[in-house]
Amino acid sequence: MREIFNRMEDKSLINIEVDVDAGDFKEGNPWLFSIFIKYDALNQNIDGYEEFLETKESLIIALEHEEKAKYVGNRVVDGWSEFYFYAPDSKELNAIVAKILTPTNYVYESNVVRDTKWSFYELQLTPTELESHHIQSAQILFLLEEEGDDNTIAREIEHYAVFDTSTQKERFIISAMDIGFTFKDDIANDEYEHGVALVKIHMPTEEELKKVVEELYALIKKEHGFYEGWSTTLANDEEENS
Repeated sequence: MREIFNRMEDKSLINIEVDVDAGDFKEGNPWLFSIFIKYDALNQNIDGYEEFLETKESLIIALEHEEKAKYVGNRVVDGWSEFYFYAPDSKELNAIVAKILTPTNYVYESNVVRDTKWSFYELQLTPTELESHHIQSAQILFLLEEEGDDNTIAREIEHYAVFDTSTQKERFIISAMDIGFTFKDDIANDEYEHGVALVKIHMPTEEELKKVVEELYALIKKEHGFYEGWSTTLANDEEENS
């Protein structure tokens, strides 16, 4: 399954697409194959965007044919689109890419190195715990939008956290209340007995959620806990219930 998220690195915004299940193919694929194309895929309004997407999928299909390589993700940074694959050996990979890209007008280069531990995939493509929460937020926002929600309307949003001990939980609650959260309920799951649901009124926009989740996440990690995500209702549902 492919997921998309953004990451700041050396003051540059990097857009990352990653196959989060690609790690299942680690065994037997020790070669990292990289393709760099001079094309800013973040700018969907520039000429040839649809053609570029077709070229991208053609590369993936050609390299994955007969299990020559496994596509694991791509990054877009500083006007370059970078594609990454892992392969059982380094043979034929450059030839396959040249056959597809040489007839085009794209400036490109490719490279293959041994990466037995899949270090590049783990460090440069795999989302961190916090980035995974931002991905989940984007998925929820998409579902809300599909239901016709107006995300500029502030409403109660519940945030959840779990801890190893009640002391950690209580310290966290005090810290969270200092930044505008209110206690709603104690929660628990199969793994953690000490959990809490907190509420804060804010807009469920991407920018606001990123800010709220990151400040709450920092408080949770200070107490060695785990953030369990958030939930809310449609704005029109709240209006009907008020």
